[in-house]
Amino acid sequence: DVKVGGIIYYRWANELQSPEQVKKLSQSLQELAKENANAIPLLIAVDQEGGRVVRLTQGFTKVPSQRVLAETKDSKQLEEIGLIVGRELRSVGINMNLAPVVDVDSNPWNPIIGDRSFSEDPKIVSSCGELILKGYQQAGIIGVLKHFPGHGDTALDSHLDLPIVSKSRDELEKIELAPFRKLAPMADAIMT
Repeated sequence: DVKVGGIIYYRWANELQSPEQVKKLSQSLQELAKENANAIPLLIAVDQEGGRVVRLTQGFTKVPSQRVLAETKDSKQLEEIGLIVGRELRSVGINMNLAPVVDVDSNPWNPIIGDRSFSEDPKIVSSCGELILKGYQQAGIIGVLKHFPGHGDTALDSHLDLPIVSKSRDELEKIELAPFRKLAPMADAIMT
């Protein structure tokens, strides 16, 4: 009735337990969207970063955290991981992954980013993020860079409070904004 344009899957909200169930749900939602006067397909999204932030587990490839992936220094493997995750999502009707995280992990007291970030080095974050994005794109998945303008140098969890980063524009450009600036031209979306 409200003609939504997108859906996000959470394991706790949707009781998602198998690829077959996810696929059936995705197909049913897309069928409903076709009934609208402007039959535009839905964006169906999920947080499938790897490591501790994954919404789909049973029947899906277990992928390590972005930090572990970056530490392999294997560019071919990074792109392949993006492709594998992307193909699995696509096979169950999901067309948007709320990943990769391109925050620079520059604050060791950050309670939310940590190993979700590829590195404390903006160049490593940028290069790894690019490879993961390429994998998603090869699979036909919309990759979403997050968390703009950067969540790596905060001391608060933004799910619970409003963190503030007190840096000069020059400092922000060199660290937090660098991966977004490099990857924005190839990204399909950016999460603020």
